Amino acid sequence: MTAPALAGTRPPVRHWPALDLPGTDFDPVLADLMAEGPVTRVQLPHGEGWAWLVTRYEDVRRVAGDPRFSRAAVMAKQVTRLAPHFIPEPGAVGFLDPPEHTRLRRSVAAAFGAKGVERVREKARDRLAELVDELLRGGPPADLTSAVLGPFPIAVICELMGVPAGDRHALHTWTELILSSSHGKRISERAKREMAGYFAELIGRREHGAGEDVTSLLGAAVGRGEITRDEAVGLAVLLQIGGEAVTSNSGQLFYLLLTRPGLLRRLRAEPELRPRAIDELLRYIPHRNAVGLSRVALEDVEIGGVRIRAGDPVYVSYLAANRDPEVFPDPDTIDFSRSPNPHAAFGFGPHYCPGGILARMEEELLTDALLDRVPGLRLAVPPDQVPFRKGALIRGPEALPVTW
Repeated sequence: MTAPALAGTRPPVRHWPALDLPGTDFDPVLADLMAEGPVTRVQLPHGEGWAWLVTRYEDVRRVAGDPRFSRAAVMAKQVTRLAPHFIPEPGAVGFLDPPEHTRLRRSVAAAFGAKGVERVREKARDRLAELVDELLRGGPPADLTSAVLGPFPIAVICELMGVPAGDRHALHTWTELILSSSHGKRISERAKREMAGYFAELIGRREHGAGEDVTSLLGAAVGRGEITRDEAVGLAVLLQIGGEAVTSNSGQLFYLLLTRPGLLRRLRAEPELRPRAIDELLRYIPHRNAVGLSRVALEDVEIGGVRIRAGDPVYVSYLAANRDPEVFPDPDTIDFSRSPNPHAAFGFGPHYCPGGILARMEEELLTDALLDRVPGLRLAVPPDQVPFRKGALIRGPEALPVTW
């Protein structure tokens, strides 16, 4: 416990720029902040003021699960942030607190649980086999992102959501515009409005249906009066966008394997290691730039020896939590034998990513298909020539040139 902090002394505010980092390099600014202490203060490129940053694993878990730190309170406050625009839809689940948040999540829980994910596994496996067939027919070299890693998660999340095949390209285009910070606020806002309008119409058509897909479940919940149409639409938009994050995660995962041939050889030789290896890679991968959504303290709370006062904005870093040496010995090393591996790749608490089970299934299918069916898979360019996304909130390669 640091008595000066409790007595009112606050750490300095550190500027945290939006860095376009190469490959899977860990953010050097975040590394410096972690070294300064478990709770620091940051100013991000957009928004107003400063915010607390919590980086130690146990503190991150505590804040994420503590009702004294509110997402809903962020709606009424200008908070320093990474994104240049702040356009949450009314009723969006990311900005609700329990019990409203719990009520809304419950409406789609069946689709994202183990049984719901198993419902789409065979269709996902079949679609992936088709994509790998096309990759092999086209011959090397190829862009693994455009050939497989991009279209596969789109097909899977659209199948789970109940989006007709003919509409999937439009959903993908909207998602790209929403997730990029380089197109400007007006274009991003328009894309989000168009996606919301699409889901409003689709959910409206399914209010009295009995389907197991997400939009059918949302429509039925609206029809029963359990959630509002705006809440259903906001949740659908969030889930659709989140489903495509697998493209970036998979891109980083395969970039790591293809730039570390020893790891790749081991997974080919010991397929039984793959589920544990995927968890370790998910722990290690820097999934995003900087931090995600903030919270606001509803009362004074002490975290990591620092008094966070009511009204203060707070960010947690899951990337930092995943490199906490007290939980993950030698955290900067990829260790496929790491066990247990309680990584925070999908978050903690009420806002734990609902698609965690789905994402893990997709990574397992991708790893099996590409390692087993394309045994000579390797990069077609030097690692430093793999282009990574610029101006994006979610990190990942723009293209992954491969040969075999």
